[in-house]
Amino acid sequence: MTSRNYLSRLFSLDGRVAVVTGGSSGIGRAIAGALARAGAGVVIVARREAELAAAAGELVADGCRAAWVSADLGSRAGVRAGADAAAGVFGEPDILVNCAGVNLRPPLGELGEDVWDTTMAVNLEAPHLLGQRFGPGMAERGFGRIIHITSQQAHRAFVRSGAYGVSKGALESLARSQAEAWSPYGVTCNTLVPGFVMTPLNTRLSSDPERVAALAARTMVGRNGLAEDFAGAAVFLASGASAYVTGQSLCVDGGFSVH
Repeated sequence: MTSRNYLSRLFSLDGRVAVVTGGSSGIGRAIAGALARAGAGVVIVARREAELAAAAGELVADGCRAAWVSADLGSRAGVRAGADAAAGVFGEPDILVNCAGVNLRPPLGELGEDVWDTTMAVNLEAPHLLGQRFGPGMAERGFGRIIHITSQQAHRAFVRSGAYGVSKGALESLARSQAEAWSPYGVTCNTLVPGFVMTPLNTRLSSDPERVAALAARTMVGRNGLAEDFAGAAVFLASGASAYVTGQSLCVDGGFSVH
């Protein structure tokens, strides 16, 4: 067997279908691109149609199978409608990546119910509802991969973790619960934990050069993260190579969390 054939068997996503929320920008877009280029048919789910069309169009231009669905993941009805529409493109997904999120972090004493509710709806409830929609079908078919994107705030409080940190910590607990429920049937559930990544979600911190430099200095590799740093880890967790990895949180953070 050649090395090319071996790697293809180990990591190829040929014939698989993936749904990636938040896949129109940042980490989600990089992951959607990686899964598509590894062979999966990818449906990107987010809100903004222009960004969705650009992200999916780039993949189609590269010869990938890709499409997009505009959905409001901040409401139960929006999540359910988006899930049904996504499954109607290439069929029921084998891979679900929950990357869509909101990053609203006022001081805790000023955190109102509106911020709390919005944060929990998008960051936690949407992944739960999508898991409930797609997880049982994956289990019936004997293969599935659920990947959540969480945060350093799931493990430690800093830079006003607030409701955002709570939602991400709960999301890691959700992954463990999903793993317990469905891993006996071939469905692995894991999280990718970024360090500081220069994406639109982190605009507030990205606009502070001193803070950006300080965060880079804290990493062991000496730089902040890039969206494309998540491509390899995502393909690994989505592929057959990760069949014995479930309920885990994989830090892709340049060593940020080791300190």
